[in-house]
Amino acid sequence: MKNPIVHFEIPADDVETAKEFYEKIFGWKITKFPMPEGEAEYYGVRTTEVDEKTQLPKTPGAINGGLMKRKETGQPFMNYIHVDSIEHMLKTIEKHGGTICLSKTEIGKGMGWIAAFQDTEGNLMGLHEIPKEMKKS
Repeated sequence: MKNPIVHFEIPADDVETAKEFYEKIFGWKITKFPMPEGEAEYYGVRTTEVDEKTQLPKTPGAINGGLMKRKETGQPFMNYIHVDSIEHMLKTIEKHGGTICLSKTEIGKGMGWIAAFQDTEGNLMGLHEIPKEMKKS
Protein backbone atom coordinates (compact mmCIF):
# COMPACT_ATOMS: atom_id res chain seq x y z
CA MET A 1 0.00 0.00 0.00
CA LYS A 2 1.11 3.52 -0.64
CA ASN A 3 0.67 6.50 1.69
CA PRO A 4 -0.60 4.78 4.88
CA ILE A 5 -1.85 6.64 7.95
CA VAL A 6 1.21 6.64 10.23
CA HIS A 7 0.34 8.85 13.22
CA PHE A 8 -2.63 10.30 15.05
CA GLU A 9 -3.01 13.19 17.49
CA ILE A 10 -5.61 13.53 20.21
CA PRO A 11 -6.21 17.08 21.47
CA ALA A 12 -7.47 17.38 25.05
CA ASP A 13 -8.59 20.16 27.36
CA ASP A 14 -7.41 18.13 30.38
CA VAL A 15 -4.40 16.13 29.21
CA GLU A 16 -3.95 14.23 32.50
CA THR A 17 -7.57 13.03 32.50
CA ALA A 18 -7.34 12.01 28.83
CA LYS A 19 -4.02 10.24 29.52
CA GLU A 20 -5.54 8.21 32.35
CA PHE A 21 -8.61 7.40 30.25
CA TYR A 22 -6.67 5.97 27.30
CA GLU A 23 -4.18 4.13 29.51
CA LYS A 24 -6.93 2.48 31.58
CA ILE A 25 -9.34 1.73 28.74
CA PHE A 26 -6.92 0.54 26.05
CA GLY A 27 -3.70 -0.15 27.97
CA TRP A 28 -1.76 2.32 25.84
CA LYS A 29 1.59 3.55 27.15
CA ILE A 30 1.55 7.36 27.23
CA THR A 31 4.76 9.20 28.13
CA LYS A 32 5.89 12.81 28.01
CA PHE A 33 7.87 13.47 24.86
CA PRO A 34 10.91 15.75 24.97
CA MET A 35 10.13 18.97 23.09
CA PRO A 36 12.31 21.98 22.28
CA GLU A 37 12.22 24.78 24.87
CA GLY A 38 9.16 26.97 24.45
CA GLU A 39 7.11 24.26 22.71
CA ALA A 40 3.89 22.96 24.25
CA GLU A 41 3.97 19.68 26.19
CA TYR A 42 3.48 16.61 24.03
CA TYR A 43 2.87 13.00 25.04
CA GLY A 44 3.72 10.02 22.85
CA VAL A 45 0.97 7.40 22.66
CA ARG A 46 2.19 3.85 22.11
CA THR A 47 -0.52 1.51 20.90
CA THR A 48 2.01 -1.03 19.59
CA GLU A 49 5.69 -1.97 19.96
CA VAL A 50 8.28 -0.02 17.96
CA ASP A 51 11.66 -0.77 16.46
CA GLU A 52 14.16 0.90 18.80
CA LYS A 53 16.31 2.21 15.93
CA THR A 54 13.61 3.73 13.73
CA GLN A 55 10.87 4.20 16.36
CA LEU A 56 8.43 2.87 13.75
CA PRO A 57 5.82 0.22 14.66
CA LYS A 58 6.97 -3.39 14.35
CA THR A 59 3.48 -4.58 13.34
CA PRO A 60 2.53 -3.77 9.74
CA GLY A 61 -0.47 -1.46 9.64
CA ALA A 62 -0.25 -0.47 13.31
CA ILE A 63 0.23 3.19 14.25
CA ASN A 64 1.16 5.18 17.32
CA GLY A 65 0.27 8.76 18.06
CA GLY A 66 0.32 11.73 20.36
CA LEU A 67 -1.72 13.46 23.03
CA MET A 68 -1.52 17.21 23.54
CA LYS A 69 -3.24 20.20 25.08
CA ARG A 70 -5.97 21.48 22.77
CA LYS A 71 -4.67 24.64 21.08
CA GLU A 72 -8.02 26.05 19.98
CA THR A 73 -11.74 25.40 20.36
CA GLY A 74 -12.90 22.76 17.93
CA GLN A 75 -9.40 21.42 17.25
CA PRO A 76 -10.07 18.00 15.70
CA PHE A 77 -8.53 14.59 16.16
CA MET A 78 -5.87 14.39 13.44
CA ASN A 79 -4.53 11.57 11.28
CA TYR A 80 -1.19 11.89 9.48
CA ILE A 81 -0.54 10.20 6.15
CA HIS A 82 3.00 9.16 5.21
CA VAL A 83 4.21 10.68 1.94
CA ASP A 84 7.59 10.60 0.20
CA SER A 85 7.45 14.32 -0.62
CA ILE A 86 5.24 16.85 1.14
CA GLU A 87 5.97 19.49 -1.52
CA HIS A 88 4.77 17.18 -4.31
CA MET A 89 1.70 16.08 -2.36
CA LEU A 90 0.65 19.66 -1.47
CA LYS A 91 0.73 20.58 -5.17
CA THR A 92 -1.33 17.49 -6.00
CA ILE A 93 -3.85 18.27 -3.23
CA GLU A 94 -4.36 21.83 -4.50
CA LYS A 95 -4.66 20.61 -8.10
CA HIS A 96 -7.54 18.35 -7.05
CA GLY A 97 -9.46 20.92 -5.01
CA GLY A 98 -7.97 20.56 -1.53
CA THR A 99 -6.91 23.53 0.61
CA ILE A 100 -3.51 23.82 2.31
CA CYS A 101 -3.88 24.74 6.01
CA LEU A 102 -0.28 24.28 7.14
CA SER A 103 2.69 24.33 4.78
CA LYS A 104 5.68 22.03 5.27
CA THR A 105 6.89 22.46 8.87
CA GLU A 106 9.80 20.73 10.60
CA ILE A 107 8.88 18.74 13.71
CA GLY A 108 11.65 18.13 16.19
CA LYS A 109 15.19 17.59 15.05
CA GLY A 110 15.49 14.50 12.89
CA MET A 111 11.79 13.56 13.07
CA GLY A 112 10.80 14.96 9.71
CA TRP A 113 8.14 17.35 8.55
CA ILE A 114 4.38 17.76 8.66
CA ALA A 115 1.77 19.71 6.72
CA ALA A 116 -2.02 19.88 6.90
CA PHE A 117 -4.82 20.21 4.39
CA GLN A 118 -8.59 20.17 4.07
CA ASP A 119 -10.07 17.76 1.59
CA THR A 120 -12.94 18.70 -0.74
CA GLU A 121 -15.43 17.90 2.06
CA GLY A 122 -13.76 20.10 4.70
CA ASN A 123 -12.05 17.26 6.60
CA LEU A 124 -8.68 18.14 8.10
CA MET A 125 -5.82 15.70 7.50
CA GLY A 126 -2.08 15.80 8.02
CA LEU A 127 0.92 14.73 5.98
CA HIS A 128 4.17 13.37 7.40
CA GLU A 129 7.49 13.03 5.60
CA ILE A 130 10.31 11.24 7.41
CA PRO A 131 14.01 11.88 6.83
CA LYS A 132 15.72 9.38 4.53
CA GLU A 133 17.91 8.12 7.40
CA MET A 134 14.81 7.04 9.38
CA LYS A 135 13.38 4.90 6.58
CA LYS A 136 13.81 1.15 6.92
CA SER A 137 16.35 -0.37 4.61
